[in-house]
Amino acid sequence: MGVGSFLRLTRAGFILAREGAFSLVEPDHLPPLPRTAIRLGRRIQRRRVARSDQAERLTAALNKLGPSWVKLGQFLATRPDLVGPEIADGLGRLRDEIPPFPLEEAKEVVRRCLGKPVEALYASFSAPLAAASIAQVHRAEVVGPDGVTRRMAVKVMRPGIRRRLDRDLATFFSGARFIERVDRNARRLKPVAVVDRLARSVMLEMDLRLEAAALSEVAENARNDAGFRVPKVDWQRSDRDVLTLEWIDGIKMSEVAALEAAGHDLKALARRLMQIFLRHALRDGFFHADLHQGNLFVDPAGNIVAVDFGIMGRLSRAERRFLAEILYGFVKRDYRRIAEVHREAGYVPARHSIDDFAQALRAIGEPIHGQSARDISMARVLTQLLEVTEMFDMETRTELLLLQKTMMVVEGVARSLDPDFDMWATSEPILTEWVARHMGPLGLVDEALAGAQWLRRLVAVLPELGERAGDITRGIAETSRRGFRLDPDTVAQIAAATARRTRSERFAILIGVAALVGIFVALVT
Repeated sequence: MGVGSFLRLTRAGFILAREGAFSLVEPDHLPPLPRTAIRLGRRIQRRRVARSDQAERLTAALNKLGPSWVKLGQFLATRPDLVGPEIADGLGRLRDEIPPFPLEEAKEVVRRCLGKPVEALYASFSAPLAAASIAQVHRAEVVGPDGVTRRMAVKVMRPGIRRRLDRDLATFFSGARFIERVDRNARRLKPVAVVDRLARSVMLEMDLRLEAAALSEVAENARNDAGFRVPKVDWQRSDRDVLTLEWIDGIKMSEVAALEAAGHDLKALARRLMQIFLRHALRDGFFHADLHQGNLFVDPAGNIVAVDFGIMGRLSRAERRFLAEILYGFVKRDYRRIAEVHREAGYVPARHSIDDFAQALRAIGEPIHGQSARDISMARVLTQLLEVTEMFDMETRTELLLLQKTMMVVEGVARSLDPDFDMWATSEPILTEWVARHMGPLGLVDEALAGAQWLRRLVAVLPELGERAGDITRGIAETSRRGFRLDPDTVAQIAAATARRTRSERFAILIGVAALVGIFVALVT
């Protein structure tokens, strides 16, 4: 760990402690060193934060640390296995509270990105309406070739954000590597892999062309989904740092009274929202992974309109089948089949008994049957499932955690519209449709066609594979005849690199005690 990363982590730890974030961590079950660090951190927290709730503390601390830390907090909300359910819940309610940057700076970003001044591109361009950690939104008007003026939303990237994110991500990687080095128990949770996934997610968010592409893909996938649409992209006024979209006239789903006053059927909206989400996840394997109330509108025609496609989730065909069979198994109370699906997917090692695993799954599924719809949560069932699979050595599946987090948010939005929302009854038609389509005769045909395509590709590359195998064989034979040799310069370079790594590891251990006060130990342990 470099000195710069160490200092940034120490500063983060101090700010988190002052804002009371360490009071959210129960230190009694921690090892001695982290336990001491947490208790010391609690001693320096501000007195007033004792009266603040959990979400307020986390929001205050992470917003004070800056955009990168807000992103880290939002990402860790998808990892209750890593930070614990209480902290994950608080982080799940975290919203960006970053002040907007000046209008003139936004206009300069547009000019640099699109090659023309704002006045040449838009008939009007407002002051920022909303600001987040990476970008902010302006309202604009454009005059089309037909002479019609259309209202647009323009998303503009925050100046200098890439440089700051690169620096902070390097700090996160340093902290994650340190944790894996000093805490064997944390290695199962793969903190370095977590940061790597965060880095890839942020990389996608940092290019607004990719968000435009996500919008386009979802629009294509959902073209026949009644009652749902997404904003149209103005590709001529969009690029890496600027995204121009159709302006949405509608009511936010958070404004329940306004939706009801406008005559919308709240129960129908709740059912449609959940079914749309499940269709996108299971049918398309591509879903909006940030479907909170602020990103969902209902337009005057009654359509649900989703915005802000910066965070998306993907599921492979195998993962979709795994998810559908699990949910369908809980609906049908077939716990042995759920256990077999885990085994077939390779998620649970063969050394564990299928019958024991099925028994543990029954402990999750049976309590939900016979309860009222108000008391049943599919997202909570998935959370409990992840907890149980840990007992059977199932490694963390980050793609399923993102899905579980999104499902929990969508379920919460649906229940805000309909307190008696029945998650299971709403989901069953979608699950039944998917199982019939992909596990019945049509599914067998699809698998046969996929197998034929794979075989065709294999035959096409066989000659190249044969040449490579011949090259490798000749190389091995030559090495066997002459032996494996290193020239003196190579040996010297290896020795120097080993010495540097040893010194770095010693330095990392010395500064590690202070670094434990940092954000990673506060959240991971």
